[in-house]
Parts: sequence; C-alpha cells; structure tokens
Amino acid sequence: MLQGKKIILGITGSIAAYKAAFLLRLLVKEGAEVQVLMTSAGKEFITPVTLSALSGRPVLGDFFENRDGTWHSHVDLGLWADVMLIAPASANTLAKMAHGICDNLLLTTYLSAKCPVFIAPAMDLDMFAHPSTQKNIEILKSWGCQVIEPGTGVLASGLHGKGRMEEPEAIVQQLHTFFNSPDKKKSLTGKRIMITAGPTHEAIDPVRFIGNYSSGKMGFAIAEELALRGAMVDLIAGPVQMSINHPNVNRHNVVSASEMYQKACELFPLADGAIMAAAVSDFSPVKAASQKIKRTGDNLTIELKANPDIAKSMGEIKKKGQVLAGFALETENEEANARAKLKSKNLDFIVLNSLASPDAGFMVDTNRITIINRENKKIEFPLKSKKELASDILDYLELILVDSLNA
Repeated sequence: MLQGKKIILGITGSIAAYKAAFLLRLLVKEGAEVQVLMTSAGKEFITPVTLSALSGRPVLGDFFENRDGTWHSHVDLGLWADVMLIAPASANTLAKMAHGICDNLLLTTYLSAKCPVFIAPAMDLDMFAHPSTQKNIEILKSWGCQVIEPGTGVLASGLHGKGRMEEPEAIVQQLHTFFNSPDKKKSLTGKRIMITAGPTHEAIDPVRFIGNYSSGKMGFAIAEELALRGAMVDLIAGPVQMSINHPNVNRHNVVSASEMYQKACELFPLADGAIMAAAVSDFSPVKAASQKIKRTGDNLTIELKANPDIAKSMGEIKKKGQVLAGFALETENEEANARAKLKSKNLDFIVLNSLASPDAGFMVDTNRITIINRENKKIEFPLKSKKELASDILDYLELILVDSLNA
C-alpha cells in the first residue's frame, strides 16, 4: 500500500530508537523507498549499519560525512520526500523543531521539507507531560505537523505512564490512512458532525466503577473518516486508550454518562448531525462512596438510578436539517430491539451490531453491521474492518444529509 512512496525516517536520541528498525522493515516491506536520517544521539541507541542494511541506503547524519568536499543537501532531501516521519522524536528534537533550531541534517531537512511531517514522540512520562514539551507539540500541530500520540505503559525508567512511542504497525497504518485518503473526497467539507465514542464509567467508590467492554474503536474510526472527508468533528470520548490525530477533530474527554450528556447538549445544537456510537451505561449508583468500600460480609447492595438517555434527548431537540444516527448492540431479538430504539429516540437511522460472533462487537478490529432506516429498510454488511465500516456508515450518512436538506 506504500509502493513507491518516498519516506524520510528521522531517528533521534531515545531508547525507543530500537523500534525504528521494526518500523523501517515494515515500510520497506510495503514497497516504500526510505531514507534514514539520524541525529548523533540516535546513533548511540541503534547503529547506522543495521538501518542501512534494512533500508538498502546509506544512513545520513552529518552534512559533510566524507570529508571530500561533497555534502548532503537538505533542500534536495526535502523536495524528494512524499512524507517525513520522525520516530522516535525526543523532547530535545521537538523543542528544536518548534523554535527553528537546525544544528543537524535531520532538523535542517525538516525546515526545508515541502511534504507532510509526522512526529511520533517518545520519552519519559514527566518529560512528555512537562508544559514546555506540551507547548512545543501544540506549536508543531498548529503548523500542520501530524503528531502520533505516544502510548501508555511501562517506560524505560521503570515508571508507568504516557510516553511510549506508538507501535510500528500503528504508525504504518496512519501512513496508509494518509496516502489512501487524499483530497479526492472532501464530501463533508463545511459540515460539523458530533460523535460519541467508547464507554462511560459510573463511580461506585474512588477505585471501582460500573462500565462495559467498549474500546471506542468503532467511534474513533468514524471520527477519523469524518475528518478525512472534510468535516469538522466534535468527538466526545469516554475513558479509552485510543488516540486520534487530525486537525479537524476536536476531542472532548468525559468519564460518566452525565458528563457525556452535558457535553452533547452543548455541542449538538451547533452540529449538522450526530452519530451516537458510545456504549453509555444505562444506570449509575445513586450515591458513590467517598472512600473505598470495605468487604464486611458476603453481599453488597448498590442502589442504581437511570442515567440520562443521551440519544433520546438529542432526538427531542433535533432541528430540521439535522441528522441523528445511533448504534444498537443487541444479544437477542436484535432487529426488533433496534427498530424500537430507532423509533423511540427519533433517529434517522440506526447501526445494529451483535455480540453473537466473536469477531464482531467489543474489543476487536472487525464488525458486522446492519443499517436500518425510518422506513424499515435495511442494508446488511459482511464482516469488515471497523475502518471500512466507518466509510460505509458515512456513505449512508451523506445520503441522509442530502435528503434532509432537500426535505
């Protein structure tokens, strides 16, 4: 899928540089032409010999490496590349990029690049969270750099937190998305769409909650596809370990159903449409304990109250021209339950998915869906990736938007 693409891979001083070898191997396997640029610090973590062998090209690091009057032109490199990917990107390199410091070939090439730039930060959690690093990242984002958010986990320091460079497979997938979703289809330009995604967590006490197994993958896939089609996206995300990097996506993090409801009430009146993909907890404890509940016997009774029905509330305030779509995850009487939800919540269409198959539903990358509209017509889709289904859902949304505007 990356056949013939010219990619500059910049590697900086981070223990995550070892991942660059795996990343490089994947890029070459996909058919990309990769030119590796390394900082001096990067060479302390992985050798140029390894990377040269994997790329089939000499690794470049200094302007004047041969000491014979020849030099490496950062201008030529910047013009050659279809994309520049800096992975790992250290805090030091991010700071220099944000402030125009070009004391090595990688940074000078960055300042000369005419192509899109992707950055995959990697560092210890306190360095990543530091206000200076966050400010530098915001500066780079504002200039159009696409930041591939680091993951959360055990770091080289032994601490646990956010700072791990994203896995090579996920980085390559982001390049797939970029190269295979060019400006050819900006069908939702000028539209603003709200989407909810992931679960909600309803606190029982400071350490326990009522929730579900939703990973947010379907909702995030839809949000990304919306942005790629030119829409401005308000993504209301429950507590998930998912990241999204697109300048058109404005992410609003929430935890509880009440918080999601409040944010949806704020944003939906401003939107042309909404897709309610979140798996919202229907109930929450009447009162959450302020301290951890101790075990004092064999049974514990928790009184629950109904949470706001977010989709139904949006259906009640929906204006002419707005489109509202929902999701139904069912375990029995699937179509009947989905049709009842479609009607009771005043939806324009509903996406039905099932837990009957292990390769569909929560915490997997694939799904089987059926779209049902208000005329009780349905479209069934075979097992596909959630990314592919996001495109199918939005193709249908666009049809409904056109019909709604012409009504």
